[in-house]
Amino acid sequence: MTLNRQIIVTSLILAAVILLFGMTDIDLWVQDLFYNFTTKSWILDWHLQPYKFIFYDGIKKLLIIIAVLFLLTLLFFWKKAFVQQYKQGMIILILSALLVPGIASGLKRETNMPCPKDEKHYGGLYPRTAVWQKYPETFKLHHKRTKCWPAGHASGGFALFSLFFLFKKRRNKFIGLGIGFLTGWSMGLYKMVIGDHFLSHTVITMVLAWLIILLIAKSVYALKILK
Repeated sequence: MTLNRQIIVTSLILAAVILLFGMTDIDLWVQDLFYNFTTKSWILDWHLQPYKFIFYDGIKKLLIIIAVLFLLTLLFFWKKAFVQQYKQGMIILILSALLVPGIASGLKRETNMPCPKDEKHYGGLYPRTAVWQKYPETFKLHHKRTKCWPAGHASGGFALFSLFFLFKKRRNKFIGLGIGFLTGWSMGLYKMVIGDHFLSHTVITMVLAWLIILLIAKSVYALKILK
Protein backbone atom coordinates (compact mmCIF):
# COMPACT_ATOMS: atom_id res chain seq x y z
CA MET A 1 0.00 0.00 0.00
CA THR A 2 1.37 3.42 -0.95
CA LEU A 3 1.94 6.11 1.65
CA ASN A 4 -0.90 8.21 0.25
CA ARG A 5 -3.33 5.31 0.49
CA GLN A 6 -2.15 4.47 4.01
CA ILE A 7 -2.71 8.08 5.06
CA ILE A 8 -6.27 8.05 3.68
CA VAL A 9 -7.12 4.66 5.23
CA THR A 10 -5.62 5.61 8.61
CA SER A 11 -7.51 8.92 8.62
CA LEU A 12 -10.78 7.07 7.99
CA ILE A 13 -9.98 4.55 10.73
CA LEU A 14 -9.23 7.40 13.15
CA ALA A 15 -12.57 9.07 12.41
CA ALA A 16 -14.42 5.75 12.75
CA VAL A 17 -12.75 4.94 16.09
CA ILE A 18 -13.57 8.38 17.51
CA LEU A 19 -17.23 7.96 16.51
CA LEU A 20 -17.40 4.38 17.81
CA PHE A 21 -16.17 5.21 21.29
CA GLY A 22 -18.06 8.51 21.44
CA MET A 23 -21.40 6.85 20.62
CA THR A 24 -21.07 3.69 22.75
CA ASP A 25 -20.25 2.73 26.33
CA ILE A 26 -17.32 0.47 25.44
CA ASP A 27 -15.03 2.66 27.53
CA LEU A 28 -17.15 2.17 30.65
CA TRP A 29 -17.47 -1.59 30.13
CA VAL A 30 -13.70 -1.94 29.99
CA GLN A 31 -12.82 0.64 32.64
CA ASP A 32 -15.20 -0.93 35.17
CA LEU A 33 -12.84 -3.93 35.23
CA PHE A 34 -10.14 -1.72 36.77
CA TYR A 35 -12.27 -0.04 39.44
CA ASN A 36 -13.48 -1.39 42.77
CA PHE A 37 -16.88 0.22 43.37
CA THR A 38 -16.92 -1.03 46.98
CA THR A 39 -13.63 0.56 48.06
CA LYS A 40 -13.95 3.32 45.44
CA SER A 41 -10.38 2.77 44.30
CA TRP A 42 -8.47 1.67 41.22
CA ILE A 43 -6.81 -1.74 41.21
CA LEU A 44 -3.40 -0.05 41.11
CA ASP A 45 -2.43 3.11 42.96
CA TRP A 46 -0.45 5.51 40.80
CA HIS A 47 2.15 6.01 43.56
CA LEU A 48 2.88 2.28 43.82
CA GLN A 49 6.40 1.19 42.92
CA PRO A 50 8.08 -0.30 40.97
CA TYR A 51 5.15 0.08 38.55
CA LYS A 52 5.32 3.88 38.48
CA PHE A 53 9.03 3.82 37.65
CA ILE A 54 8.77 1.03 35.07
CA PHE A 55 5.68 2.19 33.21
CA TYR A 56 5.83 5.96 33.76
CA ASP A 57 9.02 7.72 34.87
CA GLY A 58 11.55 5.14 33.73
CA ILE A 59 10.12 4.41 30.32
CA LYS A 60 9.68 8.13 29.57
CA LYS A 61 13.35 8.75 30.33
CA LEU A 62 14.38 5.75 28.24
CA LEU A 63 12.42 7.01 25.21
CA ILE A 64 14.01 10.46 25.56
CA ILE A 65 17.49 8.88 25.77
CA ILE A 66 16.82 6.82 22.63
CA ALA A 67 15.70 9.90 20.67
CA VAL A 68 18.70 11.94 21.87
CA LEU A 69 21.13 9.14 20.93
CA PHE A 70 19.69 8.99 17.40
CA LEU A 71 19.92 12.79 17.12
CA LEU A 72 23.56 12.86 18.29
CA THR A 73 24.43 10.02 15.92
CA LEU A 74 22.86 11.92 13.05
CA LEU A 75 24.65 15.17 13.93
CA PHE A 76 28.14 13.83 14.63
CA PHE A 77 28.33 10.92 12.19
CA TRP A 78 26.37 12.36 9.26
CA LYS A 79 29.04 11.51 6.69
CA LYS A 80 29.51 7.93 7.87
CA ALA A 81 28.27 5.25 5.50
CA PHE A 82 25.94 3.59 8.02
CA VAL A 83 24.27 6.93 8.79
CA GLN A 84 23.87 7.74 5.10
CA GLN A 85 22.20 4.38 4.62
CA TYR A 86 19.69 4.94 7.42
CA LYS A 87 19.46 8.75 7.56
CA GLN A 88 15.89 9.04 6.28
CA GLY A 89 14.66 6.51 8.81
CA MET A 90 16.60 8.20 11.60
CA ILE A 91 15.12 11.59 10.72
CA ILE A 92 11.62 10.08 10.67
CA LEU A 93 12.23 8.50 14.08
CA ILE A 94 13.55 11.72 15.64
CA LEU A 95 10.71 13.83 14.22
CA SER A 96 8.19 11.23 15.38
CA ALA A 97 9.65 11.28 18.90
CA LEU A 98 9.07 15.04 18.94
CA LEU A 99 5.83 15.48 17.02
CA VAL A 100 3.73 12.50 18.10
CA PRO A 101 3.84 13.38 21.85
CA GLY A 102 3.80 17.10 21.00
CA ILE A 103 0.62 16.88 18.93
CA ALA A 104 -1.05 14.54 21.42
CA SER A 105 -0.25 16.95 24.26
CA GLY A 106 -1.51 19.90 22.21
CA LEU A 107 -4.81 18.14 21.55
CA LYS A 108 -5.16 17.31 25.26
CA ARG A 109 -5.03 21.01 26.10
CA GLU A 110 -7.84 21.78 23.66
CA THR A 111 -10.30 18.88 23.92
CA ASN A 112 -11.20 19.36 27.61
CA MET A 113 -12.05 15.67 28.12
CA PRO A 114 -11.94 14.13 31.62
CA CYS A 115 -9.94 11.15 32.85
CA PRO A 116 -11.93 8.16 34.17
CA LYS A 117 -11.11 9.16 37.77
CA ASP A 118 -12.66 12.58 37.08
CA GLU A 119 -16.00 11.25 35.79
CA LYS A 120 -19.09 10.97 38.02
CA HIS A 121 -19.31 7.25 37.27
CA TYR A 122 -16.09 6.78 39.26
CA GLY A 123 -16.70 9.34 41.97
CA GLY A 124 -15.51 12.42 40.10
CA LEU A 125 -17.27 15.62 39.10
CA TYR A 126 -17.35 15.53 35.29
CA PRO A 127 -20.32 14.18 33.32
CA ARG A 128 -19.91 11.55 30.61
CA THR A 129 -19.29 13.29 27.29
CA ALA A 130 -18.02 12.79 23.75
CA VAL A 131 -15.20 14.88 22.32
CA TRP A 132 -17.58 16.80 20.04
CA GLN A 133 -19.99 17.67 22.87
CA LYS A 134 -19.88 20.69 25.13
CA TYR A 135 -20.39 20.93 28.88
CA PRO A 136 -23.33 22.97 30.18
CA GLU A 137 -22.39 26.62 30.73
CA THR A 138 -23.12 26.35 34.47
CA PHE A 139 -20.67 23.46 34.74
CA LYS A 140 -17.93 25.27 32.80
CA LEU A 141 -18.19 28.30 35.09
CA HIS A 142 -17.34 26.27 38.19
CA HIS A 143 -14.88 23.67 36.91
CA LYS A 144 -11.44 24.10 35.39
CA ARG A 145 -10.49 22.62 32.02
CA THR A 146 -9.20 19.08 32.11
CA LYS A 147 -6.63 17.38 29.83
CA CYS A 148 -7.10 13.66 29.28
CA TRP A 149 -7.84 13.07 25.57
CA PRO A 150 -5.94 11.62 23.79
CA ALA A 151 -3.36 9.68 25.84
CA GLY A 152 -0.21 11.78 25.98
CA HIS A 153 1.89 9.29 27.93
CA ALA A 154 1.30 6.35 25.58
CA SER A 155 2.00 8.55 22.56
CA GLY A 156 5.73 8.40 23.36
CA GLY A 157 5.63 4.62 23.09
CA PHE A 158 3.56 4.63 19.91
CA ALA A 159 6.09 7.04 18.36
CA LEU A 160 8.30 3.95 18.07
CA PHE A 161 6.07 2.83 15.21
CA SER A 162 8.53 4.98 13.26
CA LEU A 163 11.04 2.11 13.55
CA PHE A 164 9.10 0.68 10.60
CA PHE A 165 10.76 3.32 8.40
CA LEU A 166 14.21 2.89 9.94
CA PHE A 167 14.68 -0.77 9.08
CA LYS A 168 15.23 -2.03 5.55
CA LYS A 169 14.11 -5.67 5.67
CA ARG A 170 10.39 -6.46 5.72
CA ARG A 171 10.76 -8.72 8.78
CA ASN A 172 12.60 -6.03 10.73
CA LYS A 173 10.03 -3.42 9.74
CA PHE A 174 7.27 -5.43 11.36
CA ILE A 175 9.45 -6.09 14.40
CA GLY A 176 9.73 -2.29 14.66
CA LEU A 177 5.94 -1.98 14.56
CA GLY A 178 5.71 -4.65 17.25
CA ILE A 179 8.12 -2.74 19.49
CA GLY A 180 6.00 0.40 19.13
CA PHE A 181 2.80 -1.55 19.78
CA LEU A 182 4.10 -3.28 22.92
CA THR A 183 5.70 -0.12 24.31
CA GLY A 184 2.68 2.07 23.66
CA TRP A 185 0.21 -0.42 25.11
CA SER A 186 2.31 -1.15 28.19
CA MET A 187 2.29 2.58 28.91
CA GLY A 188 -1.38 2.94 27.98
CA LEU A 189 -2.60 0.01 30.06
CA TYR A 190 -0.73 1.29 33.09
CA LYS A 191 -2.57 4.60 32.80
CA MET A 192 -5.87 2.74 32.43
CA VAL A 193 -5.48 0.65 35.59
CA ILE A 194 -4.66 3.74 37.67
CA GLY A 195 -7.73 5.56 36.32
CA ASP A 196 -5.96 8.11 34.15
CA HIS A 197 -7.22 7.00 30.72
CA PHE A 198 -10.02 5.11 29.00
CA LEU A 199 -9.43 2.42 26.39
CA SER A 200 -10.50 4.86 23.68
CA HIS A 201 -7.81 7.36 24.67
CA THR A 202 -5.10 4.79 24.01
CA VAL A 203 -6.66 3.32 20.84
CA ILE A 204 -7.14 6.78 19.34
CA THR A 205 -3.60 7.78 20.30
CA MET A 206 -2.24 4.66 18.61
CA VAL A 207 -4.04 5.39 15.33
CA LEU A 208 -3.21 9.10 15.53
CA ALA A 209 0.48 8.30 16.13
CA TRP A 210 0.62 6.12 13.01
CA LEU A 211 -1.09 8.84 10.95
CA ILE A 212 1.40 11.46 12.14
CA ILE A 213 4.32 9.13 11.39
CA LEU A 214 2.96 8.45 7.88
CA LEU A 215 2.74 12.21 7.24
CA ILE A 216 6.29 12.69 8.57
CA ALA A 217 7.58 9.87 6.34
CA LYS A 218 5.84 11.34 3.30
CA SER A 219 7.39 14.75 4.00
CA VAL A 220 10.90 13.34 4.56
CA TYR A 221 10.75 11.21 1.39
CA ALA A 222 9.58 14.26 -0.56
CA LEU A 223 12.79 16.14 0.34
CA LYS A 224 15.22 14.96 -2.32
CA ILE A 225 18.16 16.45 -0.42
CA LEU A 226 17.69 13.73 2.22
CA LYS A 227 17.87 10.81 -0.23
